[in-house]
Amino acid sequence: MSKRFDGKTAIVTGASRGIGLAIAERLVADGARVVITARKKEALDEAVVGLGGPGKALGVAGRADDPDHQSEVVRHAIEVFGSIDFLVNNTGINPVYGPLVDLDLGAARKIVEVNCIAAVAWVQQVYTAWMKEHGGAIVNVSSLSSIRTAPGIGFYGASKAMLNSLTELMAVELGPDIRVNGVAPGVVKTRFATKLYEGREDEVTEAYPLKRLGVPEDIGSIVAHLLSNDAGWITGQTVVVDGGLSLAAAEE
Repeated sequence: MSKRFDGKTAIVTGASRGIGLAIAERLVADGARVVITARKKEALDEAVVGLGGPGKALGVAGRADDPDHQSEVVRHAIEVFGSIDFLVNNTGINPVYGPLVDLDLGAARKIVEVNCIAAVAWVQQVYTAWMKEHGGAIVNVSSLSSIRTAPGIGFYGASKAMLNSLTELMAVELGPDIRVNGVAPGVVKTRFATKLYEGREDEVTEAYPLKRLGVPEDIGSIVAHLLSNDAGWITGQTVVVDGGLSLAAAEE
């Protein structure tokens, strides 16, 4: 791996496992230090060890939508590693499954709070503490369900569509010194997405031109690219990373 992120620090939310951890792993492989967050301290501690220990990574446990937690993470990033060059808003929740007419509205409000409002809050925090004066790059992790209907997880998809819109708006407002982009994965083999493929993976992958589901590393590599100077003229874009599924659906 290159060391294109030497001296850089990233905050990655929701990164004790799955896509978030794969993003953190790729950033560390490229030379960055990372501050990772999740709700469970034990899982974070294990992830920090896997990332190379305290010289490479710091874990701070808490809820992504808790302002005190956000402030604590930002403070630790600057105190321990000296900067916040990158932010990856990876935390997302989907506690409900089913049609909108049966949607628990309390759960819907929580989905918007975590998937959208918290993402804006994290940007506000890093902007005030570091990026306003020094610049940086931000990536918001969206979903393929934000651009095509996904029965059963429709409100989750709607929240991610809102996140896409926020990505565009923040890119306009924060340029030229801060770039803001997103990624919209198809089904990636993580615990979060298990219900979408478990027990029928062969059937699900048949619809994908590349004939496989995604793995977390597929997303980690594109996020690292969007944060890097190689993507220096890209902002406000949500990149679909779906093994070609959206193209196949368009042909039907």
